[in-house]
Amino acid sequence: MGVALPRFPSPRLPERPYLPPLWRESRVAFEAAGLRRSAVWSGEGVLPGDGRPVLLIPGFLAGDGSLATLTSWLRAHEYRTRRAGIRSNVSCSEAACRRLEVRLEALAEKAGEPVAIIGQSRGGIFAKALAARRPELVAGIVTLGAPTVSQLRVHPLVLAQVGLVGALGSGHVPGLFSLRCLRGDCCGPFRAALAGPFPPHVPWTAIYSRSDGVVDWRACLDPQASEHVQVRSSHVGMGLNAGVYREIAGALATLAQPPTLAQAA
Repeated sequence: MGVALPRFPSPRLPERPYLPPLWRESRVAFEAAGLRRSAVWSGEGVLPGDGRPVLLIPGFLAGDGSLATLTSWLRAHEYRTRRAGIRSNVSCSEAACRRLEVRLEALAEKAGEPVAIIGQSRGGIFAKALAARRPELVAGIVTLGAPTVSQLRVHPLVLAQVGLVGALGSGHVPGLFSLRCLRGDCCGPFRAALAGPFPPHVPWTAIYSRSDGVVDWRACLDPQASEHVQVRSSHVGMGLNAGVYREIAGALATLAQPPTLAQAA
């Protein structure tokens, strides 16, 4: 006789549509231009990374290229970065987390210390799940506009894209999540990691914007986060916003000096 697996909360559609100011996403070009002229871009108030490892995870429908500017900035300030290996963030959550866990493990092994994770939107949800699953490999996480409280609390146009990808995945288009991922056994471990307790010794800075044009900012206020930080930014522009970069620099600087993997063992 098989043993019944425990059930964990599944993502649910919001009771009524949330209509954030999607038009504010048009600010992205101005945010990118402002970043290049900002003091934080040139390093003011940014402590050298001294080779500390950082894994970057992009958002829904985005690939590693969406965080290329953030990656370049971190490398310029002596952080050792690793991309997520994602061309478009549309795969099954559990499968994606397993692949990310392999990258996380390899980066921690190579660096000889736990890794900081920066995740934007859906990438931030993955960051939370990874930290819950492998806390010994994670120095801390920074989430950018990540709806960890309610994954589907997003603009209806984005919700429609989620539904389209899910329908295609259910039709056996390879590489896409399916509608079964919402409540099926395939993503049971992923949902368990999100619903369970977050490791208290892993710092978590949750960055959000009340002018986010895609995600309900209240869905980013996860009670398990160590700190909630409000910025003035669009959703997509969080990877290109000077204010966000200042908060990332502060979060990375305040991470406690992590033990080496050998000491942790």
